[in-house]
Amino acid sequence: MSKALTETNYHFPGQKSVYHGKVRDVYNINDEKLVMVATDRISAFDVVLPEGIPYKGQMLNQIAAKFLDATTDICPNWKLATPDPMVTVGVLCKGFPIEMIVRGYLCGSAWRAYKSGVREICGVRLPEGMRENEKFPHPIITPTTKAEMGLHDEDISKEEILEKGLATPEEYEKLEQYTLALFERGTEIAASRGLILVDTKYEFGKHNGEIYLMDEIHTPDSSRYFYAEGYQERFENGEPQKQLSKEFVREWLMENGFQGKEGQKVPEMTPEIVASISDRYIELFEHLTGETFVKGDTDNLAARIEKNVTEYLK
Repeated sequence: MSKALTETNYHFPGQKSVYHGKVRDVYNINDEKLVMVATDRISAFDVVLPEGIPYKGQMLNQIAAKFLDATTDICPNWKLATPDPMVTVGVLCKGFPIEMIVRGYLCGSAWRAYKSGVREICGVRLPEGMRENEKFPHPIITPTTKAEMGLHDEDISKEEILEKGLATPEEYEKLEQYTLALFERGTEIAASRGLILVDTKYEFGKHNGEIYLMDEIHTPDSSRYFYAEGYQERFENGEPQKQLSKEFVREWLMENGFQGKEGQKVPEMTPEIVASISDRYIELFEHLTGETFVKGDTDNLAARIEKNVTEYLK
């Protein structure tokens, strides 16, 4: 069985601090650069699951790097290099404390709210008479706050963002402009792969007074995709859409009685389950990028990453 990288504890040259997120470990180098290690941890329902998924970090990192490179004409982004298949090094930005969520279709939490009678999300009015998985007349932006670890992100409107001073009117206008342009590009790329980009999130920050796109983009962890083939038929018949996202992990957990609620136990992740999740992620990678996934050497992941990053930083 291939090994998975579930924790890191590096001391890179010039390292100031480290932040361990749910999936990524982020190292601050001299308050100038960030070394972002995409680990093989997997989270669902805001819980990090007990087993790592081999190659997941490599796949996420490589998908994000590919899409960052494919959007540099739209807006500047933080990426400088990928010195290791699981690592992106980029410029340190001061992040906006909001996530820009953009939706092209009514599904997920937005559909659950709509079904219960809600007709306005984050200050955006929704048309009457819509059905699950229906395409919006135009993509809508439904931002959330960026919560501290362990807390849930909260919906927030443009008006509240400006009122709280989380961005200036000029900055917010630029964030909206970038968000819609990136979503349009992601939609075009997805369509060329027989996919529909349903919804996604972007994070932005400032570097030298300029707005930069940060973090990952258009990965199955940050985005939802439908298969284009059969979408219309399923929609008309009121059937669930065939998805390309980590939704299958959530479904497996729910089938086994886990939704992240108090007192619930994560079901046993046998080697077979772990291998099947890894295989599904490889399928996601290949479908999304149109490239064959080349597995990195997993014999000594931690040492490989340390060597590659240290050499790059020198």
